[in-house]
Amino acid sequence: MQQFAEEKPGLPSTGNAGDAAQDDPYRWLEDIDSEQALAWVAARNAESEGELKARPGFDALRARLAAILDSREKIPYASVHGGLCYNFWRDAEHVRGIWRRTTLAQYRRPEPAWETLLDLDELARGEGENWVWAGVTWLEPHGDRVLVALSRGGGDAHELREFDLAARSFVEGGFFLPEAKSDVAWIDRDTLFVGTDFGPGSLSESGYPRIVKEWKRGTPLGSAVTVYEARPGDLAASGYTDSTPGYEREFIQRQLDFTTSELFLRRGGRLLLVPKPLDANAFTVRDQLVIELRSDWQPGARLYPQGALLATGFDEFMAGGLDFQLLFTPTPETSLDGVAVTRSALLLTILDKVKNRVVELRHVDGAWRRREVAAPAMGALGVASLDPDGSDEFFLTVTDFLHPTTLYLMRVGMDELEPLKAMPAFFDAHPYTVGQHAARSKDGTMVPYFVVMNRDTLPSGRNPTLLYGYGGFEVSLKPFYSGMTGAAWLDAGGIYVLANIRGGGEFGPRWHQAALRQHRQRAFDDFLAVAEDLIARGLTSPPHLGIMGGSNGGLLVGAAFTQRPELFGAVVCQVPLLDMRRYHALLAGHSWMSEYGDPDDPAEWSWLARYSPYHQVSAGQRYPRVLFTSSTRDDRVHPAHARKMAARMLEQGHDVLYWENTEGGHAGAADNAQTARMLALTYTFLLDALSKRP
Repeated sequence: MQQFAEEKPGLPSTGNAGDAAQDDPYRWLEDIDSEQALAWVAARNAESEGELKARPGFDALRARLAAILDSREKIPYASVHGGLCYNFWRDAEHVRGIWRRTTLAQYRRPEPAWETLLDLDELARGEGENWVWAGVTWLEPHGDRVLVALSRGGGDAHELREFDLAARSFVEGGFFLPEAKSDVAWIDRDTLFVGTDFGPGSLSESGYPRIVKEWKRGTPLGSAVTVYEARPGDLAASGYTDSTPGYEREFIQRQLDFTTSELFLRRGGRLLLVPKPLDANAFTVRDQLVIELRSDWQPGARLYPQGALLATGFDEFMAGGLDFQLLFTPTPETSLDGVAVTRSALLLTILDKVKNRVVELRHVDGAWRRREVAAPAMGALGVASLDPDGSDEFFLTVTDFLHPTTLYLMRVGMDELEPLKAMPAFFDAHPYTVGQHAARSKDGTMVPYFVVMNRDTLPSGRNPTLLYGYGGFEVSLKPFYSGMTGAAWLDAGGIYVLANIRGGGEFGPRWHQAALRQHRQRAFDDFLAVAEDLIARGLTSPPHLGIMGGSNGGLLVGAAFTQRPELFGAVVCQVPLLDMRRYHALLAGHSWMSEYGDPDDPAEWSWLARYSPYHQVSAGQRYPRVLFTSSTRDDRVHPAHARKMAARMLEQGHDVLYWENTEGGHAGAADNAQTARMLALTYTFLLDALSKRP
């Protein structure tokens, strides 16, 4: 077993940030692929798998989860380009997956006839690489070329290759970029906007491209012409094209951080600032500019509220016009969840008490006409246009906790739903019921949460309960159908709880901003309030209450169990953020400083240190059992967060398991088999920890 370095006593929970960074005996675990670190990982993996795989039912659970993931009855979600439906598909036969296409007429059939364009298993075997699909960038509109992104092991960094759709092959001598966190967009068939690792100084401090160049076909990348250069401290810069026929425009975006940006129109070789608010999103829809506000904005005599959606003529706005039409106004219970564009309409997905509805807006005679779409009144709705320029058809995805997801085809102006595909029922939902409740947080804010459980469950206080949360980056957690959750947890007698805490986007920007930076503790307080409410209702008790979260959610559960260890019986902390002293120096961490704060600033470190799980964990405290999971190939959240936390807790004598997948990137797994193994380990750990206690 790898020996740990001796821990230095007296590590401060607050105080000087530099001292906290220096007094870190586990920095060696930040060297991702060092022999010493990988030996430690191998030893921890052997311990975790040795224990959990030996539990009764593990093999059966893994097999059931793998069957769900590999099921040929899953919905083959498609994007439509040039009238054809494109889908990426994995199953037991196609482990790495195939990229394929069919016609819309075929897609309507129960068993479409698919044409395979690219077989990743075949490609990986032929090239001796561990390729993982990372998507495509389309030449629009209706182009015959794409840029295929391939990741080694599932990380964010990827290789880009030009692919000919007609020939169904990579283009010999075509556009190619080696592995990097590149950002590319087509300008025309022979020209790209490209941001990549051009060499020293070309990446931001967050590790993303900060220089945008124009690259012509047939010329070396080194001769590409610089279009824009952001500052090193910015998050990133990128270029893109609005290819709508008759409204073609080129744009450059300077992303200062996750929520603020500058937008420039590129015209005649000049960059013209689009004078939107820094923290607003903006995009063009033919002759209109649509702006989504994150803060109140008063460009003229009228004040527009935070969370509103506005529209105005693009050319008029660039000429100084301030005549806006208000497309959506939030309320205390509603927020804008998404916008889709069809040939003649905008489709707004609204969150109303954390449940979706859809509103159709059509721009007619200079005004926007509004209509509620008669969509099924269920939990979560997803809208995707088939062709924003040439069609008014759109896909509608309908899902909730107990009803298998269904995919419909709809048309603007009509309420008829054409069922296209439906996910099979991977578990019997009849015994279960869904309730929505609210818990009062420490400052009095009411925090909603969903509970999924057997309708015959009694408030005995002994029910194994899993509480899940995220609470960051304006991400909304909505009802969803999961065969894995149903099969692995509900069918095993568990209660599943989804918490809609502050830091997320469930009630718009205000809900997110309420837990930013020095106010982060509010997200943790909300989560703890939900836990206390579940206990007060008698649904569970601390020995039977488990919590789970990933990434920012890993930080959430890390803070929760270090602050209130007596509330929980088990913790699953996935690909987590835990060392708030060094998070900004590890991989993409610098890009999250607008969310959390700057640990190099003593004033800001003072609030970060108060909750940083890595600095708050103590040898003298008793904690619930913890399973940390991570990925060696995660190039977004450094695996050292989980490694170092587990090492420190083991050294302190706490009951901890650690498991690290050697592939998978930030998702934690690179294929269905790896996902099934990871989930089987996770749920076996939870069931064992929460079901056998008195």
